[in-house]
Amino acid sequence: MSTGMLLAIIIAIVVVLALAAVAVSLMMRRRRHLRERFGPEYERTVEDSDSRRTAERELREREKRHDALDIKPLPSVSRDRYTQEWSSVQQEFLDRPQDAVHDADQLVTSLMHDRGYPTEGFDQQMKDLSVEHGRTLEHYRAAHEVESLSTRSQATTEQLRGAMVHYRTLFDELLSDGGRAQPARS
Repeated sequence: MSTGMLLAIIIAIVVVLALAAVAVSLMMRRRRHLRERFGPEYERTVEDSDSRRTAERELREREKRHDALDIKPLPSVSRDRYTQEWSSVQQEFLDRPQDAVHDADQLVTSLMHDRGYPTEGFDQQMKDLSVEHGRTLEHYRAAHEVESLSTRSQATTEQLRGAMVHYRTLFDELLSDGGRAQPARS
């Protein structure tokens, strides 16, 4: 084999290896981005999926849907009103815990709607919230489970109390815009 032919083969191999390294680097960067953005929801989605690739595709689709939504911070008047309504729900818990949990669920849904999240169903709410609120999503999931038990009169007072704590976690995050400054929309 001639030196030129050997050199051409070596260059081709180096180019293929460099392209493979770039592809792996991009894949790892995307994966790291999804893990950071979705928090624990990343692992949950991977576990519930057929493959990591399918799960990551779903998470990227969630990001695209979320980016198309008109999520906005609340005016201070609305934040104050929601804070007062939450205080009323907490006071209601003392006398009517089941009603309070149901009202907390409704209040969180209303807050989501006013922020710009679609509220057409719990599963879709979870997906939409997962993009910006993945770290508190488990609280919402747990609260919703207790609320479902409560509607069948199967929740204990301790479970209802826990649901209120879980709802409060997401409520606070939604009320404060998730602790992030929201970009201005034109």
